[in-house]
Amino acid sequence: MAAAIIALGAGATLVLNLPGHLSYDSVAQLAEGREGVYSGVHPPVMSWLLGLADAVRPGAALFVVFDTLLIAGALIALVSLARRPSWPTTVLAGALAAVPQLLIFPAIVWKDVLFAASATAGFACLAQAAVWWRGAAKRYALLGLALALLTLAALARQNGAVVLPFGAVAAGWIAAVSEGRAPRRRGRIHGIGFLAAGAASSMIAANALNARIPSSGALDQQWESLQTYDIVAAISLDPRLDLRVLASRSPWLERLLKTDGVAAYSPVRINGLGPTLDRMATHPQVARIVADQWSEIIRRHPLLYLRVRARAFEWVFLTPAIGDCVPIYTGLDGPPEEMQSLGLGRRQTGMDRALAGYALAFTPTPVYAHGLYGAVGLVLLIGLLRRRRAPDIAVAAMLASAIVFALSFAVISIACDYRYLYYLDLAAIAASLYAAATWLGGPIGPPPGPTDEAGFFA
Repeated sequence: MAAAIIALGAGATLVLNLPGHLSYDSVAQLAEGREGVYSGVHPPVMSWLLGLADAVRPGAALFVVFDTLLIAGALIALVSLARRPSWPTTVLAGALAAVPQLLIFPAIVWKDVLFAASATAGFACLAQAAVWWRGAAKRYALLGLALALLTLAALARQNGAVVLPFGAVAAGWIAAVSEGRAPRRRGRIHGIGFLAAGAASSMIAANALNARIPSSGALDQQWESLQTYDIVAAISLDPRLDLRVLASRSPWLERLLKTDGVAAYSPVRINGLGPTLDRMATHPQVARIVADQWSEIIRRHPLLYLRVRARAFEWVFLTPAIGDCVPIYTGLDGPPEEMQSLGLGRRQTGMDRALAGYALAFTPTPVYAHGLYGAVGLVLLIGLLRRRRAPDIAVAAMLASAIVFALSFAVISIACDYRYLYYLDLAAIAASLYAAATWLGGPIGPPPGPTDEAGFFA
């Protein structure tokens, strides 16, 4: 029944949300996918997948179906690991099916959703591989699928590569506890082989996709934006800060950041600095100066830099004002030129408004609290590592990767949008269902066959 509830929830997601919700970035990526030329502003795998879906059926509907099936499939794969069903698992599945993270978010065409869906599904495949380890065909099919999904996750976000090392550790550890002969050697072989295959696949795919990017400066611009954001934030925290690099090499830029930059700065998001960054873009030589000033602040004022980063991370992790952090997006809107080329019109139907209202009704509750999901994930991580059944290792690796992924925003965060840490919340939801099923539902795995050792799955 828990699996049926999850499946019905996925069906409801598609019925209520198709053909999907596309924001400004989504429309731009769909246009890139249709044309086959990518800007590099976002990971190109997103545009590529949208292009594939659009070639089959114009629009992003098939991409939405893909994301929805990944999430529902991962949750079903995890709850089905328990031999005996438990009513608390069914009740929990019913409650979680109604939250926006499962009812609406899978239909929002964002790279954050693709990353979370593929990563969660990849670790679910590793958990299934742990159960079916004795069957070589099933084991390698599941390991191969896990590798493909985690590689996709690594390509879907700039900091998404953190999932691959955790997947490799899980694969190696599962092999070590599942193999009867030479477990440590087999564990090392599986772990190193998984990591090497994932790294090689990521590099090959990235190079192939990057070949469709005419200009290679997008990543440099993103780093310059982050460094400028940190410098302006440091000035706002300490107006007397000595910007010796800017003062000696670019006085006009020092004045710009101390006046227009500080006036436009907000820890909520970088958007206010857009005009300042646009003026800087007309002087390409300032990129090196900004980088040097940023490095100089870190070296000479490390505590101030930590305050800057702590302030940005507080907003993305604790979201003090969730309403300012885009808790939901429904409808369709984007840049006019791309909208016209795609033959799309702005959309905000009654259903879109109803879905947005439904999601916003949860904002006063803990449903959007990353801190709560992080705490739940940490408790489950400790519990799973103490129990250490073979599938537990995969779920623990998923939670650990989600926590490390969230912590990476302490270094790179420039906005507080809820979706950035969607993976942390989804991982905690998936692990909660797995824990409820396996702690309350008895032994893990299929009934033992004639070749299984007694108690192997128990």
